[in-house]
Amino acid sequence: MTEKRSNRLDISALKQSRDYRYMLAAGVITGLGSMVTAVALPLQVAQLTGSYVAVGIIGVIEIIPLIIFGLWGGAIADSFNRKRTVIACEIGLGLCSLALFLNARADEPHLLLIYIVALLFSVFDGLQRPSLESLLPVLLPTNLLPSAGALNSLRWNFSSITGPALGGIIAAIAGVEYCYGFDVISYVLSALLLVRLSTRATHHEKQAISAKFVFSGLSYAKSRPDLLGTYAVDIIAMVFAFPNALFPFIVEEFNTPWALGFLYSAMSVGSLIATLSSGRAKYVNARGKMIIGAASLWGIAIAAAGIAPNIYLVLLALVFAGGFDMVSGLFRQLIWNTTIPLEMRGRLAGVEMLSYSTGPQLGQVRASVAANIIGLRGSLISGGLLCFVGASGVGVALRDLWNFDDRTNKYAVQERNSRRDTSF
Repeated sequence: MTEKRSNRLDISALKQSRDYRYMLAAGVITGLGSMVTAVALPLQVAQLTGSYVAVGIIGVIEIIPLIIFGLWGGAIADSFNRKRTVIACEIGLGLCSLALFLNARADEPHLLLIYIVALLFSVFDGLQRPSLESLLPVLLPTNLLPSAGALNSLRWNFSSITGPALGGIIAAIAGVEYCYGFDVISYVLSALLLVRLSTRATHHEKQAISAKFVFSGLSYAKSRPDLLGTYAVDIIAMVFAFPNALFPFIVEEFNTPWALGFLYSAMSVGSLIATLSSGRAKYVNARGKMIIGAASLWGIAIAAAGIAPNIYLVLLALVFAGGFDMVSGLFRQLIWNTTIPLEMRGRLAGVEMLSYSTGPQLGQVRASVAANIIGLRGSLISGGLLCFVGASGVGVALRDLWNFDDRTNKYAVQERNSRRDTSF
């Protein structure tokens, strides 16, 4: 009998895996808490200082530990008990939120403490995320990974749309300290769920961590042009066409201050729509073409936002951009999770973290500098077109990615064969 194919969101991972249900529930809870804190942290700094520079320093503080500890976190994921690493970092993150809560309750909150905690947030995030992401292919069989990828995207979109709104409400009604208190509770609940993961989540190699071991993930990535292509496409898309820094100027140009929040959420709405109709993703074998094509269309959508004559068409262009970004991201995750050996998965998750964490930060700088030189619309249009050219160029230069087919790619075949005898 031929399997019926549907565009609807594939929830098979949620139905078939107890471990994944715990991971998804924990992710929803901490995702909301983290987004609430993401609103409260800059808001509190702005309230304390009234300085744009003081708020901007938070981003500078956060990016450096992610770069450093992302690679170390990947090595830790391949050397130690991943479940314990994730839970330990969850506790560390919860203590960071507790410190912010206590500081906010003080008569005179300390700005320096806020900066220190922001740095520690990034340290724990860099250490935890590779272990967390490398758990997925360990806990799930290959055929459920497309479903898990789509559900994870749905979780992220839910958090990114709902969390900031919730944070704004809590901060306005009760104060930023209660935002931090909400986050503390979210980490406690998440840790209690993660403790219940099966023993499969303790998979680790017990290898000594050396500098060579830490950077071996980079060496492995260099040996695979298809992987390098996935990172290159992501970096190009974010560096050239990440538009968030321009949103306040867009509402100023159209004299629509009411639209600022909608601009920030529009791409998440597009991503959510794409996620809900991603059921056929697991049947798509030409995953390299999907990554490059979707990233190129992301660039075209951002350029379209630059030529849009009114705020409504800008919002529509950003919705399309978010949908294309989600498609590209989903197929990147599928290549990562289905072709990288499990014993290398943590270190490569650290490398992936570098690509998707640094790109948006550099993209905001590019967008701002370009806007100062060629204007707001020029920044959006040029960035979108450069993204289109760059992503297309990756397809031309790295044929291993463009020709990637899940049925024939040697790394995908090797991993399917190596995992076939694993009992789930």
